[in-house]
Amino acid sequence: MITIKQFRYFVEIVDAGSYSRAAEKLYIAQSALSRQIKELENEVQALLLTRDARHIELTAAGQVFHERAKRILDDIEETVRQTRHVGQGAAGIIRLLHSSSVTLTPSIGALLKRLLAQFPGVSLDVSKGSSENQAADIEEGRADLGLVRLPTLRKHANIVVRELFTEKLVVAVSKDSPLAAQSHTTIAALRDEAFVSIPHKDRGGLSYLVAGLCLAQGYFPKAARALSRKTSQLNLIEANLGIAIVPDSMRLVAPPGVHFLSLPEEVSSTVVGLVSPREASGMVAAFAEALVREMAPLAQPSA
Repeated sequence: MITIKQFRYFVEIVDAGSYSRAAEKLYIAQSALSRQIKELENEVQALLLTRDARHIELTAAGQVFHERAKRILDDIEETVRQTRHVGQGAAGIIRLLHSSSVTLTPSIGALLKRLLAQFPGVSLDVSKGSSENQAADIEEGRADLGLVRLPTLRKHANIVVRELFTEKLVVAVSKDSPLAAQSHTTIAALRDEAFVSIPHKDRGGLSYLVAGLCLAQGYFPKAARALSRKTSQLNLIEANLGIAIVPDSMRLVAPPGVHFLSLPEEVSSTVVGLVSPREASGMVAAFAEALVREMAPLAQPSA
């Protein structure tokens, strides 16, 4: 009967390129390794490897067996990992918040789908929450994890905030605005424009970041007569009530009457962070770590 150990030994020999190197890595005698492979070949009734003093070669049967064996070992490893998650309590609902400026793009949606496949006992309850209030919601047990637009102003002793990825900033204007004739602009050139989103003295997030960029150019953003810190600001912009500096991903949810202008590279990035409890449950902690790991490829200006 073929054993998992024989699968592993065979794959290790092929990957190492020799019996001797595989034996060293597996901490077994080379003679014992050779015996296991011989027994494996007897079971499958096919020659899998040919060898001489210097190297090994896969036979045609060995190539098929190696490909399938690696797949089987990967499946076993994934099964053990998922079983461990469930055994450690990784089953239930995770309440995930995201700020209105952290758009759930197709790439983030695909990422969440992959994570749910990795955590078969987990369901997600996704809702919106302001970047500044998410930490309090998580600390007080109303949510488990949050996707925020940094910076946030308040610090919470029981909350950890980790940077996930950067995203470029763009200027959203109405297609009826004179600015719509341009493809790019600068922060300084927006001095006389009315902004449909300005910061609150007790709120961080995107509007706080934008105000900092404007202050660096010597002015505070002038408030439009209609304001919003939510995605509804895009509707105000379409109505030509003002402009806003927003993440590039908001193009995906913008109404057709909104035009976007590029900004210079040196001022055009914003950071999305993950908010999580410092002492999270096994399920939440494992999901948060996987989320950080999976989002690493998004760490580029146009995420």
